[in-house]
Amino acid sequence: MGTVIHLKNQINNSYFQLKDSVDNRLLLVEEKIKLKLSSDVELVKKMTAYHLHTGGKRLRALLTLGSAKLCKYSKGTRDINLAACVELIHSATLMHDDVIDNGAVRRGKKTLNKIWDNHSSVLIGDYLLSRCFEMMVEDGNLEVLKLLSSTSSKIAQGEILQLQHKGEVDMLEETYLKIISAKTAELFAASTKVGAILSDMDNKKKEALEFYGRNLGLTFQIADDTLDYNSELKLFGKKIGQDFYEGKVTLPIILLFQKANINEKEKLKDIFTKDARDENDLDYSLSLIKKYNIIKACYQKAQHYINLASNSLSVFNDCEERNILENLTSFSLSRNF
Repeated sequence: MGTVIHLKNQINNSYFQLKDSVDNRLLLVEEKIKLKLSSDVELVKKMTAYHLHTGGKRLRALLTLGSAKLCKYSKGTRDINLAACVELIHSATLMHDDVIDNGAVRRGKKTLNKIWDNHSSVLIGDYLLSRCFEMMVEDGNLEVLKLLSSTSSKIAQGEILQLQHKGEVDMLEETYLKIISAKTAELFAASTKVGAILSDMDNKKKEALEFYGRNLGLTFQIADDTLDYNSELKLFGKKIGQDFYEGKVTLPIILLFQKANINEKEKLKDIFTKDARDENDLDYSLSLIKKYNIIKACYQKAQHYINLASNSLSVFNDCEERNILENLTSFSLSRNF
């Protein structure tokens, strides 16, 4: 038992190990973000200050910094600037997400659109993206510019694809993977590949880090979607059933629909085609998820992407940075925050 606990602690510590290994540079990323979000417009000041106060794991920035460190980057501050850039892309998409989903809470605090309004939130998201593109141009590397601009385009397409299939309880698993690949995994992939580009790595290592990031992103999103139905775990800042109440069809519901009998399928269709779902609907869905052992099935799917991500780093020499990134794949699945 002690060995199991020790292993779980080691996995959970990987996030903090990554954070500690680049802590001095992460502080500079925070400063860069604050500087870039400064404005003479009062509403912009208020909303960006509130956004910064809500914090976040800064996982994408950490991946850029960690990948650059793995690739022995030591030429200056481009890793800091581009880590700030990927975080701004992520933050902008969250603001737009909350408007689309009519989200009320994120990271345990009220969303921008609930404190101000949807119009302001969309425009602030646009402001963050415009700042981000300024930074990409300032960096001056065409490969970076092409990668991050293409990533922003794919994220937007992922959002539209998800909207197109909203409430579609019989959604194909393939469609779900396309959505989360575009919405989440593309930015993870870009974050890690940037570290290799900065360090002038060969194509093999660039592709390895891109592949690592993409599969880490898929694992991360599957875990996040599964936590929404896992009543045995509480994710900080996210209550159980949040996606459910918003009518989002994610992997647990897709796998449940595949296993459910005819009557259960009809009931699930009714639940997800309604304008709003209530607590009874959630309790019913959770009972079916337990009946068919869906949580375990979701984690088994995620394990496939963990293995792909971890194995892709074998092109790098064994070192502390590589070990931390490898352990991070399991953290994305076992985390509870």
